[in-house]
Amino acid sequence: MNTRIDPSQHLLGQGAQVSRERLWQSLMDLAQLGATAKGGVCRLALTDLDRQARDLFVRWCTEAGCTVSIDAIGNIFARRPGRNPALPPVMTGSHIDTQPTGGKFDGCYGVMAGLEVIRTLNDLQLTTEAPLEVVVWTNEEGSRFPPCMMGSGVFAGKFGLQDTLDKVDEQGLSVGAELARIGYAGPRVPTGHAVGAYFEAHIEQGPVLEDQRTTIGVVQGCLGQKWFDLVLTGVEAHAGPTPMHLRKDALVGAAEVVAAVNRVAHAHQPHACGTVGCLTLHPGSRNVIPGQVHMTLDLRHLDPTHLAAMVAEVREVIEASSARHGLRFELTPTADFPPLYFAEQCVDAVRQGARELGLSHMDIVSGAGHDAIFLAELGPAGMIFVPCEGGISHNEIENAAPQDLADGCDVLLRAMFQAANQGAH
Repeated sequence: MNTRIDPSQHLLGQGAQVSRERLWQSLMDLAQLGATAKGGVCRLALTDLDRQARDLFVRWCTEAGCTVSIDAIGNIFARRPGRNPALPPVMTGSHIDTQPTGGKFDGCYGVMAGLEVIRTLNDLQLTTEAPLEVVVWTNEEGSRFPPCMMGSGVFAGKFGLQDTLDKVDEQGLSVGAELARIGYAGPRVPTGHAVGAYFEAHIEQGPVLEDQRTTIGVVQGCLGQKWFDLVLTGVEAHAGPTPMHLRKDALVGAAEVVAAVNRVAHAHQPHACGTVGCLTLHPGSRNVIPGQVHMTLDLRHLDPTHLAAMVAEVREVIEASSARHGLRFELTPTADFPPLYFAEQCVDAVRQGARELGLSHMDIVSGAGHDAIFLAELGPAGMIFVPCEGGISHNEIENAAPQDLADGCDVLLRAMFQAANQGAH
């Protein structure tokens, strides 16, 4: 026998809005755990402060009527039931661990926005066809334990569980031991269940939306990333007696590589980024020609062909510069994330939500890594960006406007509600 479903249960009124004040207060309450003197947050993964933040999230979700479960890597899942428990959940979430000098919004906004969606649907007494799930992913930042995006990586099967549990911090403490110590080594199997859809709300962490005076970033995808360690080896020698044409100066070669990384990124616009983030030289004496340079290369692009071309062009400069200056080089890949395009239906749902609300919006790409990258391996995924002040993130002065955060959460509400009722009659 067919059960009649009230059509109103699948319609979200145009006037339905989250509580800006409640969302903001949740963010501010969470920010007290690890608050710094400069107004930021230091809450490293699997510390006592992280445990307190996790406990607070669990309590809030339980009060909102969710069922909470924890997996073996410490990911926390808060599920709001749907009419059909057999359907895969529509998920949202992010992380609540921070950088050592982090801010109040990176990651935390995505988690609190998901909780606010649950609370708002409770207020409206609306039930979805599929269950909804808000997730706190373990150790997204990777500040204390490498690698970054650890919890979502294990969930998506990208990282092995035991190998990840064995990772240690600078004090030799392991992920597994610290999860057990803070009480978040859960019994749930960590490999991912089916995902109906995944949405992640996030501050942009860049200046584009603010510069364009736009509220909602409709995220098309994430830039592919290729990282390398480069060692250039020449000969250290006295800075006075050694003629310029007889030098094997490793730093001169490094300078040409730095310039090439910058030049190549400018040449492959739009969406190209190139960075030399670390550079150390040996022996580091003012009157000695540098004999060796260690440096990092970070190349990013949304298009895999362009990204491969960028790597090839920089490598060509490394080879030519080394030959010209009598240097040896070692170029070692250290990370390789392919470009990712989010699912069309999720991107469209975000765009449609912004349109319904009359919010300014634009297509945008993410230059940073997010848990959504791994979730996109398990089901359709998308992201919502809102502006952050000055484009600044990973910084204690990180800031976002309460109304922008609420607007992004309103879009998330509509996207999740639509996805969770897809095909319902």
